[in-house]
Parts: sequence; structure tokens; C-alpha cells
Amino acid sequence: MFGFLDVPVEGAYHLIHAFTGPLSPALAIVLFTLAVRLLLHPLARSAVRGERARAALMPEVRALRAKHGQDREWLAAEMTKLQRESGASLFAGCLPMLLQLPFFMVMYRLFTTPTVGGEPNSLLGATLFGTPLGAHGLAGSPLVFVIAAGLAVVACFSVRLQSRGAEADVPGGRLLRFLPYGTVLATLVIPQAAGIYLLTTTAWTAAERALLRRGS
Repeated sequence: MFGFLDVPVEGAYHLIHAFTGPLSPALAIVLFTLAVRLLLHPLARSAVRGERARAALMPEVRALRAKHGQDREWLAAEMTKLQRESGASLFAGCLPMLLQLPFFMVMYRLFTTPTVGGEPNSLLGATLFGTPLGAHGLAGSPLVFVIAAGLAVVACFSVRLQSRGAEADVPGGRLLRFLPYGTVLATLVIPQAAGIYLLTTTAWTAAERALLRRGS
């Protein structure tokens, strides 16, 4: 089912092994994640510009809700028309997150498959604080609690940041604000290596958005 990942997984496997001399596999994962996020940074800048454009539309959005709030179909049509005329999408900011999915899938596969390139996957025996990076959920304690705590702190910061941004006014915005806490629950089922990836990328996202908004 995931055979299409074999080639990128094997490439990532050898890339991480290239760092295991001077660095640990866990640190290699962090560096890999930071490199991915750096490549996606231009998209993040575009997303923030789109966010400012959406914020400028909020008075018109509120007026539409007040006028057509009881007719959801008409409201949806008017919102779509407004977005089309302004060129601002309410969901353009999701693109950087969606583009990270292939990298996350590679990382997940890398620490769950027993063989890579026809050879035993030696990364399954890599550890951090005595915990195998391939351990799932509570089997990875106490590392899982460290990762979960870090994700909870980042999620709290992200929610506070979103409450001051345009996301608070989009349809379903209140619900979307609590999505970052889903990463904490994810630590119960994913390998610790994937948890390290999540912690690194979400921390980058929170810091990146804070800095870009401050500079805007």
C-alpha cells in the first residue's frame, strides 16, 4: 500500500545515517525538519500576506453574516463571491501544512518498517534518553511525556496567537483554534521519531507566524 514511499524512505534512511557519526538520529530528524520548513518558508510568508488580506475583508464578512445569517446557502454563495472578487482565500494558509504531509509520511514509515532497501532497519534501535525512537505511544515513556508536554506548550501558544489573528473570524474559526491540541493526542499512537518531527515543525510554525505577524 505504501510502496510508493520506498524510494524516499531509503533516501531519508541514508541521509540520517550520514549524520549518525557526529550527531544522533534524533538530532538528524530535527535538522531534517528544519531544512524542510526553511524550504517552505516562502509559502508561509504568502500565507501571512493572505491572512492580512482576509483581515481587511472581515467588515464585509460580518455584514454578510448579519444580512444573510439565517440563509446558510445564500451566505455561502456570497462568501464565495467575495473571496473570488478579492482574490483572498480563507484557507490558503493550509498549503504549508499540506505540503508537509509527504515528509511526515516518510518519517513515519522510516521508523515503522523493519527493512529498508532489503536490509534490516537499524534506525529502529536508535534511542533518545534510553527510549527507542520507533516506540509507539505510551511504550515510549518517559520520552512520550516530554514530547507531549512540548507539543502542549506550543499548542497553547498557537491558540493564543490565532485568537489575535484573522482565523478567529473565519467560519468555524473557534473550532480551528483548538486543532493544535490534536498533536498532543497524536503522541499516543505515533513513533517517537514522528513525535520529534511534530514538535519541531509545530514549534517552527508558531515562532514563524509570530515573527511574520510582528514584522507586518
